[in-house]
Amino acid sequence: MTERFISSLILGVIVIFAVIYSPVCGMVATIFILVALYEFFYMVEKKGVSLFKPFGLFVGGLIPITIYFHFPIKEGWQFLFVIIGLFLFFLIELTKKETHQPILSISATVFGIIYISWCFSFLIRIRQLPEGMILTAFLLLVTKSSDIGAYLWGRSFGKTPLIKRVSPKKSLEGSIGGFFTSLGVGLMISPFVESINSWEKFFLIIILAVISQLGDLFESLIKRDCQVKDSGRILPGMGGVLDVIDSIIFTAPTFYLYITMMR
Repeated sequence: MTERFISSLILGVIVIFAVIYSPVCGMVATIFILVALYEFFYMVEKKGVSLFKPFGLFVGGLIPITIYFHFPIKEGWQFLFVIIGLFLFFLIELTKKETHQPILSISATVFGIIYISWCFSFLIRIRQLPEGMILTAFLLLVTKSSDIGAYLWGRSFGKTPLIKRVSPKKSLEGSIGGFFTSLGVGLMISPFVESINSWEKFFLIIILAVISQLGDLFESLIKRDCQVKDSGRILPGMGGVLDVIDSIIFTAPTFYLYITMMR
C-alpha cells in the first residue's frame, strides 16, 4: 500500500500538470502511449509471437504527435497511410530470414497500435477542445475514481468473483462500489462542466463508469492470455503504465465522440 500510495502521488502530480498545461498533456500522453505499447508488445512476445516492435513503436508514437500538432490529415490521406503501413508490415516480413506466424505478428502489432496509441490519443483531442482543461479533468476523475473505488471496496468487502476466468481477484462487490464511487465523484464535479447540460452529464457519468470497468477487464483478459500478473514494473505497487491507463483507453474515445458527434 505504501508503494502504491507513493506511485499514485507522483502520477497525480504529473497528471495535474498535464491537465493544466496543454503541451505537457501532449508530451505525457505520448510517453504513456510508448511505454504502454512497449509493455503490450512485451506481454504478447511472451506467448512466442514475433512482433514488429520498433516499427510499431514508431507508428504508435507518431499518432499522438500528429494529433497534438494538428497535422491536417484528410480522410483520403488516412486511408493512404493505412495502406502504406500495411504494405510496410508485409515488406518487413519478407525481409526476415525465417517465416514465423506472419499473420499473427502483423495483426497483433496493428491491434496494439489501435488499442493503445489511437484510443488513448483521444485524451489529447479532448484537451484541445475549447473547454478542454475542465473536460479532461472531468473524464479522468470519473474514470479513475471507478478504479480506486473498485479497488478499495473489493479489498474491504469483496467476496463474489466478478469474472473468475478473467481476473480472480476482481469482485462483484468491488465493481458495484467502483460504479457508485465514480457516480458520486462525477456528480460532485459536474457543476464545473458548464458546456453539457445536467441530464447529459448524468448519462455520461453512468456510461463512463461502466466503460472504465470494461476497459480494466479487457486488459485483465489480455494479461490472462499472456499469463502475466502486471503489464510491467515501472510503477511500484501499481504495475505497469498499461495497468494505469487501461480504463481511460476506452472512456477517452467514447467521451470525445459523444461531445463532438452526438450533441
